[in-house]
Amino acid sequence: MTAPADDVVRVVLTDDQPLVRTALRMVIAETPGLDVVGEAGNGAEAVELAGTLRPDVVVMDLRMPGMDGIEATRRIMTDQATTRVLVLTTFDDDDYVYGALRAGASGFLVKDMGLDDILAAIRVVAAGDALIAPSVTRRLIEDFAGRPASGPPRRRALDSITEREREVLALIGRGLSNTEIAEQLVISVATAKTYVTRLLSKLDARDRVQLVIIAYEAGLVTP
Repeated sequence: MTAPADDVVRVVLTDDQPLVRTALRMVIAETPGLDVVGEAGNGAEAVELAGTLRPDVVVMDLRMPGMDGIEATRRIMTDQATTRVLVLTTFDDDDYVYGALRAGASGFLVKDMGLDDILAAIRVVAAGDALIAPSVTRRLIEDFAGRPASGPPRRRALDSITEREREVLALIGRGLSNTEIAEQLVISVATAKTYVTRLLSKLDARDRVQLVIIAYEAGLVTP
């Protein structure tokens, strides 16, 4: 998915705390290129708004009364092919984060990040990329390695990729950027990007976050 042609990213804010929604809405209202088209106080409302408004990005809280953010994310990603979900969570919500990523979220941020970082993340996700807060990326990857997968290993899916692509996937699973992958394999950054694009296509992965999950579930990366 790419950002809308008119460069205005349509956002739905989902959080059970009105003050959080108000703060984000006020900042977004003053930010060119972003527009809040709806607000939800729980997961069920978010699913409904996503269906009727078809926003580019749903900013999703995880712990909410009734339907939580994980189930809401799963339903939105099942029903709305063009909508992306960006999770806002707290540092200690690891169990929720893993569930949200498996449900199809394009990334997550911690709530104590700066508002400018959150605004930038909304644009990144709307453009079709994935984003994980730098402060928790390494911990997420290390902890994820020790957690049981939600389904059987995906080794069969890896039959379609080359040995070099397997190497790249393992490095993605370790949390390396394209630049770091290029340095590790002594290739150009453009070539590294090409490998990532091929992996996304061959493994039917939505974004880089899903590639990390696949790498761990396939056993390419261990603690």
